[in-house]
Amino acid sequence: MAQELTILGLESSCDDTAAAVVRRSGDRGTILSNVVIGQDELHSAFGGVVPEIAARAHAEKIDLAVEAALDQADVALTDVDAIAVTAGPGLIGGVLAGVMCAKGLAAATGKPLVGVNHLAGHALTPRLTHGLRFPYLMLLVSGGHCLFLRVEGAEDFTRLGGTIDDAPGEAFDKVARLLGLPQPGGPAVEACANRVVGTISLPRPLLDRPGFDMSFSGLKTAVLRARDAIVAEHGGLPVALRADLCASFQAATRDVLAEKSRRALAAAPVTAFAVAGGVAANRTLRTALEAVATEAGMPFVAPPLALCTDNAAMIAWAGGERLATGQADDLTLAARPRWPLDARAVPMLGSGKRGAKA
Repeated sequence: MAQELTILGLESSCDDTAAAVVRRSGDRGTILSNVVIGQDELHSAFGGVVPEIAARAHAEKIDLAVEAALDQADVALTDVDAIAVTAGPGLIGGVLAGVMCAKGLAAATGKPLVGVNHLAGHALTPRLTHGLRFPYLMLLVSGGHCLFLRVEGAEDFTRLGGTIDDAPGEAFDKVARLLGLPQPGGPAVEACANRVVGTISLPRPLLDRPGFDMSFSGLKTAVLRARDAIVAEHGGLPVALRADLCASFQAATRDVLAEKSRRALAAAPVTAFAVAGGVAANRTLRTALEAVATEAGMPFVAPPLALCTDNAAMIAWAGGERLATGQADDLTLAARPRWPLDARAVPMLGSGKRGAKA
């Protein structure tokens, strides 16, 4: 396999339609373009992502995103070495839109097709941005997932622990809805909590138990009860108390993630502590995690904020990592709503006919 690879990546697992071109030279990557078409306006009236609306928007926009990415990179489709695409996990309609587009491009050009696990895209992003050496500890914290992973290779991940219910991003979205804040909830809660010291007592779930597993569903419920108590006492939700609730919730989430990260870092030798995923864009959480790494004498790596949320550059890079080891797919590549990174681990969130959730 050639040392230099130019990869076109496609991402459509949730509510961002994305395409990017990444050039891989040895173990280093250069992002030539990174186009993201968001859908916030389409879903804002519903308080969250509507899968059917998201899938339709992906089908309408994915080819436009590809065209824009190629134009910005000043690369012709015939010049790319491979086409990488998120093949799961995610909202199946959106994943399917991306996979079918990638298959069409691969069939038309004869280029290799590489299916990428969306979570692997996040987990390998520090390799793209910082050239991180294996093995490293990754906290993947997003809207749908929260996992501690020991990243030992491009397709070798060991899950140390994770959330047994809601992911932090999901909890942020639900808390935002409870408090009458707009979606997406993460940025809204962070903005509302800005420069406020939370004074409302909220639980820190599972900190009294050993291990690395986390829980955020009960924390969300505690916010609901605190809100109801405030409304009953004040006849509404005063702006100052809403900010206090946001800050208190954010602080509780920070404390859980920090302590569990502290334990995970002590579990096995690694080269660095990395964090990725949409929730990693939260500055309060990121600062706390960086402090944990410093305390452990460990390098802390966090991708730029634009690469924390869903994007296609990470998919292109992860596809290049697979391709460099001789791995590729054919036109039978299937879209998968569920696809755990560590297939050896016992499912944390149960499983069904479509496989393990995480």
